[in-house]
Amino acid sequence: MNLSIFLSNPTLTAIGAATISIVYGLYLTSRVLSHPKGNEQMNSISDAISEGATAYMKRQYTVVAVIGIIIFVILYFIFNPVTAAGFAIGAIFSAIAGIIGMSVAVRSNIRTAQAAKKGLSQAFSLAFSGGAVTGLMVGGLALLSVSGFFLVISMMTKTGAPDLHPLVALGFGGSLISVFARLGGGIFTKSADVGTDMVGKIEKGIPEDDPRNPGVIADLVGDNVGDDAGMAADLFETYVITAVAAMILGQLTFANNGAVVVYPLLIGAISIITSIIGTWFVRLIGKSIMGALYQGLAVASILAIAGFYFLTTALFPAESAINGLSLFYSSIIGLVVTIGMVAITEFYTSKNFGSVKTIASASTTGHGTNVIAGLAVSMKSTLLPILLLSAGIFVAYNFAGLFGVAVAAMSMLSLTGIIVAIDAFGPITDNAGGIAEMAGLDKKVRNITDPLDAVGNTTKAVTKAYAIGSAALAALVLFASYTQELMKSESGTQMASTFSLSDPLVLIGLFIGGALPYFFGALAMEAVGKASMAIVNEVRRQFKEIKGIMQGKAKPEYGKAVDIVAKAAIKEMIVPTLIPVLAPIIVGFLLGPKALGGLLVGSIITGLFVAISMTTGGAAWDNAKKYIEEGEFGGKGSFAHQSAVTGDTVGDPYKDTAGPAINPMIKVLNIVALMIAPFLI
Repeated sequence: MNLSIFLSNPTLTAIGAATISIVYGLYLTSRVLSHPKGNEQMNSISDAISEGATAYMKRQYTVVAVIGIIIFVILYFIFNPVTAAGFAIGAIFSAIAGIIGMSVAVRSNIRTAQAAKKGLSQAFSLAFSGGAVTGLMVGGLALLSVSGFFLVISMMTKTGAPDLHPLVALGFGGSLISVFARLGGGIFTKSADVGTDMVGKIEKGIPEDDPRNPGVIADLVGDNVGDDAGMAADLFETYVITAVAAMILGQLTFANNGAVVVYPLLIGAISIITSIIGTWFVRLIGKSIMGALYQGLAVASILAIAGFYFLTTALFPAESAINGLSLFYSSIIGLVVTIGMVAITEFYTSKNFGSVKTIASASTTGHGTNVIAGLAVSMKSTLLPILLLSAGIFVAYNFAGLFGVAVAAMSMLSLTGIIVAIDAFGPITDNAGGIAEMAGLDKKVRNITDPLDAVGNTTKAVTKAYAIGSAALAALVLFASYTQELMKSESGTQMASTFSLSDPLVLIGLFIGGALPYFFGALAMEAVGKASMAIVNEVRRQFKEIKGIMQGKAKPEYGKAVDIVAKAAIKEMIVPTLIPVLAPIIVGFLLGPKALGGLLVGSIITGLFVAISMTTGGAAWDNAKKYIEEGEFGGKGSFAHQSAVTGDTVGDPYKDTAGPAINPMIKVLNIVALMIAPFLI
């Protein structure tokens, strides 16, 4: 296979692949929007969801813009205009990815509900197409931002290797948006969900998404701002910083070898094309919804392996100083870890397996036993992913050292397009079911949207596990880049080579870093609790003061509930997001680079465990509730169901707020440390 044209200008090749992804995403958008929207009542509900989501995003990004401008000015004067520009590009592109994905999702939900009238296959296809827009936009914009900015830096460099430090600022910009979007969106979606369920399901005994519940629109809005826009920003940032860290590590490890710098970009280019092809193979065969989604992922992965082989052998031939086959094997490790994380997460979160059934069975004896069973599952779910990641790191390192680990991480992230497509399918089907319920559509429509929604819960959990695993590898690569950055001077070499557990500074850093994910997660949980109390009080007020709601004679004030949740989420997200930005600066300048190195390692280790246990356990609680609602252990309204609702309430902020927000948190810690490393030597 002749790859000379492909490799003649690798940066432009990556830009071209990214552009294809974006253009194809826009094409899918036009296809989705061409489908019918249903009746007037469905449209009024959909419009309310869209308006609420748009209003929240405007508020969120107004706050983020103010903070972003302050950081831009600081970077401009401390570093240089190019670094500040990189920060701005990363932030803007990340915001665009989330906004476009969410905008398409809130327009796909009503069309999916309408398509459900025709059958499962039509609704599934439309929901996945809507989700694929988010995935292709995230992958395309992430690769475009890195490769485009790298091209600019390369053109500005007159002699020698280009300075890649401004790329770190690009990742920092994406990270800032990610932590705000993940945390703010997570607080919004789960406070609305918890508050709405506590009053509606438990106190009033009405179904989920019942139009009589004043908080139901806020709940549906939350699915989009949290699970769609939040996930988009999270994986955009992880993709960018993984690519940047791999490029920097390649340049530091193999000086004067430009091929290793562009290699991560070309891995991304190949997988973007294979992800597009993979979406063509997502077709429903029988009633296996999960099987249809995995079919597309399998095709994308197999084609990516073939592409990686031809790319690596062409870029690093036998006479090259770098062993190309070792890098190729490292790239396969990343894909294997991806498939493994997907399989392990489904094992713990799908209602087809024992963990979910155990929680459901425990619900028959009370609320307490449900919570105990769920906590046990959440803790057990950490072992297999940790063993998988450890094996992946060990094998990749033995193949190609630290750069092999970086290649494995980039390979894992290169499938972001198809993975996010599978994830964004979830909030679309969730909203479609809500619209069907609120609009009073025929029960057969809910019989189609409900199984799609249940699978969507599993796909969201799978994607969160993928995000966590990739975040761990990305953070390790960033840490390796941090140590390499310290080694640029003689004193720095001594510091980086003596990260010893016998050094009290290293131990202090480890303890502080280990505590940060717990403290950060606690603040996120408290934020959901406070915001939930506000929505509970508002929903109770409306039920009490607006006569005729329960009889369906009066319309609830949905907008007030949305407004209350939005204000609470914006207020509560600010303090936690400052932690990963300020902590490395304070520790680095007060205690030095050794303590900061310990902090980074401590945060990666505990952050990985906390994030996996929260996201997997929360999803298992949720699907245990849905398993009972399908008729097991007494079905809806039974004592077991009431206990399962309590467990789901506990699990909601676990899986959709605190757990996922730890991903960007540990990456922000590492990327800020990498940025300030030159000042610590």
